[in-house]
Amino acid sequence: MAERNVTATVRAVETAEGAGARVKRAIPNELGVLDPFVLLDEFYVNPPAGFPEHPHRGFEIVTYVLEGAFGHRDSLGTDQMVSAGGLQKISAGRGIWHSEMPGGTGLSHGLQLWVNLARQDKGLAPDYQSLRADEVPERAGQGVQTRVIVGPGSPVILHTPVLYLDVTLQPNTPWREQVPAEFAGFVYVLAGSGTFGADGASGHAGELLALGAGEDISATSEGQQALRFVLVAGEPHREPIRLRGPYVD
Repeated sequence: MAERNVTATVRAVETAEGAGARVKRAIPNELGVLDPFVLLDEFYVNPPAGFPEHPHRGFEIVTYVLEGAFGHRDSLGTDQMVSAGGLQKISAGRGIWHSEMPGGTGLSHGLQLWVNLARQDKGLAPDYQSLRADEVPERAGQGVQTRVIVGPGSPVILHTPVLYLDVTLQPNTPWREQVPAEFAGFVYVLAGSGTFGADGASGHAGELLALGAGEDISATSEGQQALRFVLVAGEPHREPIRLRGPYVD
């Protein structure tokens, strides 16, 4: 099957969230949601802002901390600090309450991804998992560093098959990754700029690039700054998605 191209480019929209927090929301967007992905926020939070106790139901959450730290508490009795380079996964299932508050005095920055659960899995018991930075698998190549957030080698297990990579390319470095043909996905650019896909579409920090059908996806960094992006792809459920605030029914 041919290399994937970029079907749309959308800039994340800054919005208020939680208690005094600001996020750049990349999903949902003008395209709606991208089955099986329901939400993607890039968050920048300085105390005392944060995300006080609130409920979730019907999906899974992967929170990846890029800078700073976040303290997580939930109705399962979890009390966990997730620091830069680490991540946590919450399977909300039939329902969970939790809070996420900055773990220090400075900026906490990261990504939060919501992955829909298939209708048959929405009644599952909730659970929680966290990884330290040194538990996240890494691959290094010529001018390329890849961290496997979810996928081959990662201890993170989701109920939906997902590939989630954090990729950094040094200037003028090409990259290519194979993605299962049945997966739908996107690239979200964290820093720098580059070209993506068979059509060489430009991508810049704060932009989401939706990917078309195919297998391989390629990128090349441009300019004098390293390009950092996440590749996120997963198997669609092809079921109605009803996003109602903190719930996905």
